[in-house]
Amino acid sequence: MDLLLELAIIILASKIAGDLSVKIGQPSVLGKLLVGIILGPAVLGFISETKTLEDISQIGVILLMFMAGIETDVDEFKRSGKASTFVGISGIVVPLSIGYLAGIIMKMSIFEAIFLGLLLSATSVSISVQALKEMNKLKTKEGATILGAAVIDDILIMIALAFLMSLAGENVNLGMVMLYKVLFFSIAILAAWKVVPWVIGKSARLKVTEPIISGALIICFLYAYVAEITGVAAIIGAYIAGVAISLTKFKHEVFKKVETIGYSIFVPVFFTSIGLKASFDGMSENIALIIGLSIIAIITKLLGAAVGAKLANFSWRSSFGIGSAMVSRGEVALIIASIGLETHLISQVLFSVLVIVVLVTTLVTPPMMKFFFNIGKQEKEVKITA
Repeated sequence: MDLLLELAIIILASKIAGDLSVKIGQPSVLGKLLVGIILGPAVLGFISETKTLEDISQIGVILLMFMAGIETDVDEFKRSGKASTFVGISGIVVPLSIGYLAGIIMKMSIFEAIFLGLLLSATSVSISVQALKEMNKLKTKEGATILGAAVIDDILIMIALAFLMSLAGENVNLGMVMLYKVLFFSIAILAAWKVVPWVIGKSARLKVTEPIISGALIICFLYAYVAEITGVAAIIGAYIAGVAISLTKFKHEVFKKVETIGYSIFVPVFFTSIGLKASFDGMSENIALIIGLSIIAIITKLLGAAVGAKLANFSWRSSFGIGSAMVSRGEVALIIASIGLETHLISQVLFSVLVIVVLVTTLVTPPMMKFFFNIGKQEKEVKITA
């Protein structure tokens, strides 16, 4: 019964907070993130993070990325391949380098400093996807570049992490890690091209209720599951599944129904659950470290990805818009931080600090995106008014 009450509170609060956020000129996702902090243990303590809410949250982010995949313009995605590569690589090199130097200054070992740099190089665009949708930027060249860069980031970071684990003495077979990733992407792309359209076509003929959406969700969850067990983030698997559905004639029907399912319950829980992770216990003792790492995390990713976008011939406005969308570390960085804690590459204190830093990067991403993507529009409006 507690779960039912918690779900009712989360859905009500997230909708109200999202509406208030829009009224003050910010993306609704910002209000949804903040309300999680307010409802959670950090402030009011109405909602606690539980395994059930975590599972519902995981479904929410998977559906969110699945919808992003369905909305992807594949032709634009192909054209943005070069730009995505520049953004992805540049967005890793800068935070990795500065994060490593920060680790050395903090008296970390070489392996620990590299791990910190890798964690600060991670990207999770699940929050950015929502902001892009609200600003009607998801189907643009910038949107395709951001999503492509996120896939590249995930691949490179996970391979680098596996390499570091093997050098640090953990029982990790680098060759097998790379093989699993190559196999996943090869099979996933082949299945998206040949198998998914056939499966959806067959599903449409079944004499049952909602066969098409059921078939699409089966594909989505299978892709996410296989991605997870092969060391690729589940959200990347869900995104590829969405792209596969976008190549079929059923994409509009699937998107409309998944949007209804996702935004009615699962996605609000995902946004709120991020805030639930916030804990201010002992924060005053490490406030300087939190502020320092937060600044490093935000600036290095923003500038690194923006430079990559500029090298790909975007305007500076679009480049910083793309860079701001890559700032959120989200669940990807939290997963990496958990690995670091388990393998003793970071301490419990640093882990707690990094959770707050990840939360900060997630909170600042939507307003940063709105600022950079709208700055040119605001200038034009001023000129017209004048």
